[in-house]
Amino acid sequence: MASSAPAPTTPRTLRRVVVASLIGTTIEWYDFFLYGAAAALVFNKLFFPDSDPLVGTLLAFATYAVGFAARPLGALVFGHYGDRLGRKKLLVISLLLMGGATFTIGLLPTHATLGATAAVLLTALRLVQGFALGGEWGGAVLLVSEHGDARRRGFWASWPQTGAPAGQLLATGVLALLTWLLSAEAFLSWGWRIPFLLSGVLVIVGLWIRLSVDESPVFRQAREQAERRSSDGAVERMPLLAVVRHHWRDVLIAMGCRMAENISYYVITAFILVYITNHLEMPQQTGLNAVLIASAVHFAVIPVWGALSDRRGRRPVYFLGAAGVGLWVFPFFALLDTRSFPAMLLAVTVGLVLHGAMYAPQAAFFSEMFATRMRYSGASIGAQFSSVAAGAPAPMIATALLAAHGSSTPIALYLIAAALLTVIALAFAQETRNRDLTAVGEDGRSAQDSRSAQDSAGEAVEAEGELDLQGPGR
Repeated sequence: MASSAPAPTTPRTLRRVVVASLIGTTIEWYDFFLYGAAAALVFNKLFFPDSDPLVGTLLAFATYAVGFAARPLGALVFGHYGDRLGRKKLLVISLLLMGGATFTIGLLPTHATLGATAAVLLTALRLVQGFALGGEWGGAVLLVSEHGDARRRGFWASWPQTGAPAGQLLATGVLALLTWLLSAEAFLSWGWRIPFLLSGVLVIVGLWIRLSVDESPVFRQAREQAERRSSDGAVERMPLLAVVRHHWRDVLIAMGCRMAENISYYVITAFILVYITNHLEMPQQTGLNAVLIASAVHFAVIPVWGALSDRRGRRPVYFLGAAGVGLWVFPFFALLDTRSFPAMLLAVTVGLVLHGAMYAPQAAFFSEMFATRMRYSGASIGAQFSSVAAGAPAPMIATALLAAHGSSTPIALYLIAAALLTVIALAFAQETRNRDLTAVGEDGRSAQDSRSAQDSAGEAVEAEGELDLQGPGR
């Protein structure tokens, strides 16, 4: 016997869920991005002081990439328990892990005190950050997606996505303020610790808000089904195996879709600090200010792109972003090379606006690919496994290409290749707009999609029958 659909979420409840998810993801991305900015600005001096400046930056980015390597493990663990125990509980755990690791980095002795052990401890804490973030993204976007209705899911689910630019804005803003207030010596000595210690306060606020929201109604319905009929399988015992069995194609598509989005973002926001300070020999404040202002624009346009995906579809909007990033890379570096701040700001802002066209529909797009009983696992695995090949090495690859060639051309070609991979993945994807999340089956399609396919097949059979009745030679 089919269960009834979950009760509609009231606008007030939906807004509370959106705000809770947004604030939680903002805090987690603040912690994650803060490390990336610090790796570009000070970690090479504090934890790898015996290296050449560019080599030291590469080593700092290597510890930065370790966080990405831990994200797939976080996706597996949090996805498994999130599909079995619920979205909310796992989101609380991820916030505690991320905040605790970031706060501890702020207390960490440097190479001057502990020698090489300091770099080892820094790497271990970065692993904890990556593990937590690997579980955060899937839960946050699903909590919103499963509360909202299909008609405006792209818009509402895009709000947790704004946590990335909001976290970037907060992290870059705090660093920019400190580098403005403090001398270079004071910032390098103790000022860099302040943003990391601030994370402790932010986590307390985030927990208070996140604990106030309800569990996803779609997950509760699936859980109740499983309790009424244990053979129903609405809550999967091994979600990972179910994803591999039924959704391997969707996982590959999600990974491909992430390539241009992930690589372009970290080149635009993290590598740019290296490019401006080491290659163009300009003050680091110039790069921080450009990223700061552009992140504010990025935050504002993501819900607009999300709303457009509700009207035009997830794939067309995503394609626009991927193609746009591929076309923008050469003008991007040409504008940076002018050494003019307005030109640099234009380069970063347009790049992030185009990135937003991919990032905004991504939450609803990936959520709509998977059935409820394996949705946390499927969306998280698809999103986070790609980060190992995309976002993790992007700053290192860009820095290595710059060191080897002294030119931005190889970096631009690297970004174009990523855009092509995403366009190819989109070509194999199905449009998911307006899918009913309570009715998405094991094949990744909703009942409405299946009926449409059956109707199309039936029409084709009827047309063939009419041709046969007319006889040959007509």
